Amino acid sequence: MKRLFTIMAAVLLTASLFAQSPQKMSYQAVIRDASNHLVITQVGMKISILQGSESGDVKYVEVQTPTPNANGLVTIQIGDGDPVAFAAINWAAGPYFIKTETAVEAPLNSYTITGTSQILSVPYSLSAKKAEEISGTITASQVSDFQISVTDNPAVLANTAKNSYPTADQTKLAGIATGANVGVVPNALITGATKTKITYDAKGLVTAGTDATTDDIAVSTDKNYVTDAQLTVIGSTSGTNTGDQDLSGKVDKVTGKDLAPNGTTAGQILYWNGSAWINVAPGTSGQVLTFISGVPTWTTTAVGLGEVLNPTTGKKWMDRNLGALRVAGSSTDADAYGHLYQWGRGNDGHQIRTSGTTTTLSGTDAPGHANFILAPNSPYDWRNPQNTNLWQGVSGVNNPCPAGYRLPTDAEWDAERLSWSINNAAGAFASPLKLPVAGYRLSSDGSLHSVGSYGFYWSSAVSSTSSRYLLFYSASAYMYTSYRAYGFSVRCLKD
Repeated sequence: MKRLFTIMAAVLLTASLFAQSPQKMSYQAVIRDASNHLVITQVGMKISILQGSESGDVKYVEVQTPTPNANGLVTIQIGDGDPVAFAAINWAAGPYFIKTETAVEAPLNSYTITGTSQILSVPYSLSAKKAEEISGTITASQVSDFQISVTDNPAVLANTAKNSYPTADQTKLAGIATGANVGVVPNALITGATKTKITYDAKGLVTAGTDATTDDIAVSTDKNYVTDAQLTVIGSTSGTNTGDQDLSGKVDKVTGKDLAPNGTTAGQILYWNGSAWINVAPGTSGQVLTFISGVPTWTTTAVGLGEVLNPTTGKKWMDRNLGALRVAGSSTDADAYGHLYQWGRGNDGHQIRTSGTTTTLSGTDAPGHANFILAPNSPYDWRNPQNTNLWQGVSGVNNPCPAGYRLPTDAEWDAERLSWSINNAAGAFASPLKLPVAGYRLSSDGSLHSVGSYGFYWSSAVSSTSSRYLLFYSASAYMYTSYRAYGFSVRCLKD
């Protein structure tokens, strides 16, 4: 027999906005059964944010399984399910509605109670994120009015700290702008001097100027003067050797030839072998330049970059994120964060956290520049049209990993997560991979978010117009789906 339940709900329009963390919205509801008895056992809840109307576009969805307290009151935080998608909601483009679907019987996914209500007030900390720019100009007359109001102010005139000037001095200062000498002592006029020696009074004003003598030059500590003979030598540097430009002992060798050989192929590298300059032939895609016996050499293996083995999954991984300076010493080790890649892009420079941005989408797999491509509109991809064949395997298009490595699949990431001692950020760092909470880069403006609190790691898997990734933070870890224009971390798996 089916039982009917009633639910009394209220959205507490408050939000938590932590430094570099996604926003959250509090939600409370009291649940009663058909006999008006309180429900105090675990329930399943599906929460949706709709835009425009009660049947409008779905902008956000998450599922939770909370347990009411003894009074039948259930309290949840909306926004934990997908912090990236929740942060992308433009609250100024309302109205918005909250739709709740509740299941009270196992397996807690058969929702029998449904309700939709409008959000009549947007939380300040969410709406403030969309603040408008202030525009306008300040006129010259407004500046003048402000200056006069300050200088004629009795409080300013009585200022013993002398942080402003009185009205009498204003006249003198105004006279300088018009050329009128109102109590200002001018510098002495100096003419006809070629090697000038200038003297000053106690106030720093110029009092005289004469030609410097040889004695003046000899006693000068700052060496501001030169003699006539020295001027002659300087003038001869245009090409005539007067015999005073002996460079022996100053230059090792000048042969009249190029100091280094000219290159013959794009990508060549020049190095000094101890007796001559040598050109090193350019490497191939995926190779790494390293020094072997003091000679720069292109190799197919990243010398110096280690591997780690997860004995539970049997998989070998790089021991650090792409772009990281070292293996993570802690979950918040900034030197171990590494780069942030847009899904499907290669090592073109966009992945650097401080790279520039552009709003021009790419029509090819290789944009041809190092800018982070902003994509604030659906389908939120840096490439138009989309290409789902990128990053597929060790030989896949735009594979950013070193030779012999590739992006992990969705299943491979999930297997690693299931092998952790605890399903959260602490477990991610305690694993053989030592994964840090490196944050992410927003697709709409390229700004950094959640650095030091959340980890976002791309997989090679696609899901409709989006792609799959591993998410972990202090409370949980799971696989999720997000837009390809976001910048996430990459950890390479050995093929």
